Amino acid sequence: MGPMDDFVKECGSLTADYLTGRKKVSDFIRRKKGKDEGSFTVKRARENNLKNIDVTFPVGRFSCVTGVSGSGKSTLVCDILYPWIAKKLGVEDQAPGACEGVEGWRVFNFAEMMGQDPVGQTPRANTLTYLGIFSPIRQIFSDTPEARRRGLGPGAFSFNVAEGRCPKCEGSGVIEIDMQFLADVAVVCDECDGKRYQANILGVTYKDKNINDVFDMTVSEAVAFFSDRRQLARKLHVLEEVGLGYLRIGQPLNTLSGGESQRLKIARELVTGRKGRGLYIFDEPTMGLHPDEVKRFLACVDRLIYEGHTVVVIEHNIDVIAQADHVIDLGPGGGGEGGRVVACGAPRNIASNKNSVTGRFLKGLV
Repeated sequence: MGPMDDFVKECGSLTADYLTGRKKVSDFIRRKKGKDEGSFTVKRARENNLKNIDVTFPVGRFSCVTGVSGSGKSTLVCDILYPWIAKKLGVEDQAPGACEGVEGWRVFNFAEMMGQDPVGQTPRANTLTYLGIFSPIRQIFSDTPEARRRGLGPGAFSFNVAEGRCPKCEGSGVIEIDMQFLADVAVVCDECDGKRYQANILGVTYKDKNINDVFDMTVSEAVAFFSDRRQLARKLHVLEEVGLGYLRIGQPLNTLSGGESQRLKIARELVTGRKGRGLYIFDEPTMGLHPDEVKRFLACVDRLIYEGHTVVVIEHNIDVIAQADHVIDLGPGGGGEGGRVVACGAPRNIASNKNSVTGRFLKGLV
């Protein structure tokens, strides 16, 4: 902290690095793009201020929908494209906005809208439970000689089962105190000291660590700790790849930031490895993110594209737009002055289009 002239000299600050240009989001380099895989098209979109437009997106690519506020981005993507495809795939039953349909949608096996909304509301839900990798860890502990001697199966190491969890906090590690007209307050359970389990469970160790010690590990520490369990370590490593190596694996999901929640959702998609080709849609995903986190987000998008999926993003962040394979710029203005396709194509095509407001800011980056 300090006056700006002094602050930008601070070598230990990521913020200062990006302010001075020592680091740039544009330094991120995506993997080599693959071959053309076709396209899908929203036909005659006319919801809200959209002017009966056709909009085509490439399959297996990273597309950005851009334009000033009110130009029709959310209407096109969130009110028409996603609901139409999600309804066809049986994911949701929301009525899509006015259009004649989406041609080429059958190429997708599933569709997901990925936001920054919380992924969990209770202290019991954590990184392990969300990714579905708590069960193998419980199995590891139940297979130890000490657990077998005590007759403890995998269920005893679950904080959702009364057999092994702390009876006072019921496995959450905290006690919620009702403050009447104020927000509830969570205090560490004085029965288990926040360790969630009964003493006989905490007495079982694997590589000299009990299950609470494992919860306290960061993702990166857990990857090393479980290196001899290749499948488990591989799934944990995905969290490192999306920039969440610093998270405690037992950290409650309701304590994560919006950006962390979003990356965790992406990690689960990668860990699950759903069969087929997916469409992932993000609505202003970099809102509120630090430039270094923006770079992490781009790495996540790159991984999804590398896995063969399609990503469509509504975005204002110029650094993100410059990394896209395809840009659809709506406008030229907002409200009644919007709703038209001003320009589309590679970022360099947008930058060279004199009618595109977005293009003016892309110059120098592409």
